[in-house]
Amino acid sequence: MSFDTAKYPTLAKASEATELRLLPKESLPKLCDELRQYLLDSVSRSSGHFASGLGVVELTVALHYVYNTPFDHLVWDVGHQAYPHKILTGRRDRIGTIRQKNGLHPFPWRDESEYDVLNVGHSSTSISAGLGMAVAAGKEDQGRRTVCVIGDGAITAGMAFEAMNHAGDIKADLLVVLNDNEMSISENVGALNNRLAQILSGKTYSRFREGGKKVLTSLPPIKELVKRTEEHLKGMVAPGTLFEELGFNYIGPVDGHDVLALVSTLKNMRDLKGPQFLHIMTKKGKGYAPAEKDPITWHAVPKFDPVSGLLPKSAGGLPTYSKIFGEWLCETAADDARLMAVTPAMREGSGMVSFSRDYPGQYFDVAIAEQHAVTFAAGLAIGGYRPVVAIYSTFLQRAYDQLIHDVAIQKLPVLFAIDRGGIVGADGQTHQGAFDIAFLRCIPNMVIMTPSNENECRQMLYTGYHYMQGPSAVRYPRGTGTGADLQPLASLPLGKGVMKREGEKLAILNFGTLLPEAEAVAESLNATLVDMRFVKPLDDALIAELAASHEALITLEEGTIKGGAGSGVIEALMARRMLVPVLTIGLPDEFIPQGTQEEIRQDYQLDAEGIEQQISRWLAQ
Repeated sequence: MSFDTAKYPTLAKASEATELRLLPKESLPKLCDELRQYLLDSVSRSSGHFASGLGVVELTVALHYVYNTPFDHLVWDVGHQAYPHKILTGRRDRIGTIRQKNGLHPFPWRDESEYDVLNVGHSSTSISAGLGMAVAAGKEDQGRRTVCVIGDGAITAGMAFEAMNHAGDIKADLLVVLNDNEMSISENVGALNNRLAQILSGKTYSRFREGGKKVLTSLPPIKELVKRTEEHLKGMVAPGTLFEELGFNYIGPVDGHDVLALVSTLKNMRDLKGPQFLHIMTKKGKGYAPAEKDPITWHAVPKFDPVSGLLPKSAGGLPTYSKIFGEWLCETAADDARLMAVTPAMREGSGMVSFSRDYPGQYFDVAIAEQHAVTFAAGLAIGGYRPVVAIYSTFLQRAYDQLIHDVAIQKLPVLFAIDRGGIVGADGQTHQGAFDIAFLRCIPNMVIMTPSNENECRQMLYTGYHYMQGPSAVRYPRGTGTGADLQPLASLPLGKGVMKREGEKLAILNFGTLLPEAEAVAESLNATLVDMRFVKPLDDALIAELAASHEALITLEEGTIKGGAGSGVIEALMARRMLVPVLTIGLPDEFIPQGTQEEIRQDYQLDAEGIEQQISRWLAQ
């Protein structure tokens, strides 16, 4: 959409942060109002992350107003909330292209803007990276400041506390802003507390705090009294003890929607030495009633009518794989009290809402702590329970050592329900599930299953759940199934593929939900088609049989070719000294950009037409 300067007169004067800093301070509340309305207008037309951005409008304006960005480094955690940041840093007129093919990246992205100093998409990385930047800035000695903005969900991860512990130890000049939107703004986050925050962040108090400690070092009783007085002064208004113990000077909590108070506090804090911690209280979805009322539903939205405040109803139709998983969980828990479901803060995305309500004693949301989730599941398995870890493909990457060290080596029966395997789409490089087959395949004692439809997914979940010799994984994609009939649950024969079509010369070995495309290609080329089902253990006997009776094999998977299922087929053939040509079709050795799933599959020739073209080119060579 074209930018309407008449509708947004103040925002029109702030297309870059350098222009924003020329505005009079008194105009900032008006700028925030316009920015919030522009965000509503643009996301309602284009789709995208929504509620998080509404909650940080005032904070974004204040940070860019006080700090000399991009010279000063502003590091956003996760990045769902960075839409206002993008609007104020030269990308206002392109915000309608966000998350679309060749459009703005959904998260801060270094290649997109000098204002984006860190690529993000997964949570809890900001403080570690920001600390590294702060140390580098200290050595550079040019007065560069570093600010990290992290949410109350992201700060639950161990990595955030590891970084803060290190920052407090080395006394780096770093500001961490905790954007806390879990609690409503209580009475103490008002004029009194904002004023107190300005006092506590001011130079007079800072000099007293540091100078007083030095003067009174030789007088332990009085020093202790000063320390306790300071703690009580802060303790009356702030839950800051934990952050103080980590070595940070804690200020807050303050109202994150009072832009003028934020500017005053940030100006004071900008010049303080050592690690600083500013705790602000915000409301996710601020300024748009439907999003304030239900920020989870309004976290990421399709196109919608902002006047009615209603999101379009889904077309219904086929169930998603996430829903199939959630229904299987409930069905299994109804008969087995030993089932324990674990998720690292992905209840809605993983289809676990109903399960969490119906079986609260068997449901554990461990917050954004993937490493803990996996080792916690290992402990449950040791205790005789049957843990199921529901986790996105790219989030499992963060718990790789735990998967090996705490689960696989000990042959513990933990089932990994891996959602978002393969192409995810609009969230781009950080969320495409390209690597799970490759990084799981090399782990001893793992069973890896790739369902081709929703019925297969259910049967594989059942198979993995009842497999007691070690860990198992079922990887399934984002999106809907094929409409397959759901059969009664039964264990599949381990490591056995299924012949789908007998043809001549060529044999296509399919791994996963590209089976409909494979069926169309097999029909067109009169090729044999096998649904392999298992990446590990592979059906070596079937592979050998196909190699002996066909001129060439083609493997098909929606994952990276390097080290993927196709590599496993080649290894099996080489072990038997069977020299048959093999074409591996999947994702290339690059990070896959954003776009719809259909666009990406077409671009990377993973639709039926593209698969057939790849085979034809290969045969022609």
